[in-house]
Amino acid sequence: MTNRTEDLDRLILESLDADDRAILGELSEEPGYFAQAFGLFHGKLAWVMWIAYIVNIIGAGLAIFAAWKMFQTTDPVMTIRWGVGVVVAVNVGLFMKGGLGLQMQNNRILRELKRVELQLARGQARASV
Repeated sequence: MTNRTEDLDRLILESLDADDRAILGELSEEPGYFAQAFGLFHGKLAWVMWIAYIVNIIGAGLAIFAAWKMFQTTDPVMTIRWGVGVVVAVNVGLFMKGGLGLQMQNNRILRELKRVELQLARGQARASV
């Protein structure tokens, strides 16, 4: 974080009362990488993430198998064919990992938006009382 962001966070915390500070303190800590990664497999899109993960594992297995076959063959044409298989399987794996990473980033953004919504709702509730 930059100093400006830390200063902004500090100003926000100073403007809140004790109850709001306690709630925001619970929500402000971002989960670690592994908690975020395992969090992909829960919720509405869990089945999509499971399929992407399984396809990623299959792609890795196919890439290893094709690489093994590529180095075992002596025919140049078959070497190229197995090499293309390696490239395709690795690209499938990278594509799936990219999709999982984008979903993890989306979850982080949604978590922050919900935190802002909570702050706005609590601010409006205090203003109306």
